[in-house]
Amino acid sequence: MSSIITGNYDYMNPYAGGYPGSSMKAGSGNAVSGAGKPVVNPGESTQVNPGRKSSPAECETCKNRKYQDGSDEMVSFKSASHISPQASASRVRAHEQEHVSNAFNKAAEKGGKVLSANVTLKTAVCPECGTSYVAGGTTATRIKYPNESNPYMKDKKAQDALSFIGRNLDIAV
Repeated sequence: MSSIITGNYDYMNPYAGGYPGSSMKAGSGNAVSGAGKPVVNPGESTQVNPGRKSSPAECETCKNRKYQDGSDEMVSFKSASHISPQASASRVRAHEQEHVSNAFNKAAEKGGKVLSANVTLKTAVCPECGTSYVAGGTTATRIKYPNESNPYMKDKKAQDALSFIGRNLDIAV
């Protein structure tokens, strides 16, 4: 089983746009939204939703969110990297597909058969701005390998053979 985990939550400094009464104006230095906070996610809405600390454009949590793979397979996201909330669904889905492909390759190498491959994507809502995003995913695979050298399998086959003897009877008169 593999999983992607997210972390590195860093809440925004309320004085990042300058102290109240300071001479910092919009346009001097960083881009600043209507609320006076710097825009850290360009192209996002600058409107603060009710009950939220900041707008999606000003959200430090979304800017600093990183994804990292926790499995022992050679796949993407071995080192923590940032994905935007809009791209998180497709990037996490593609990452989990890498695990499924690895399972099919592993089964093919050892003569096994993939019985099932289940991918689960987990969603979350940013506590700071309210943007929904894919927070991670889990892949679970089941592979069946033939095991002819196992004495238990040999005994099972012998028992099955005994149960079939005499089941069909053809009589000619």
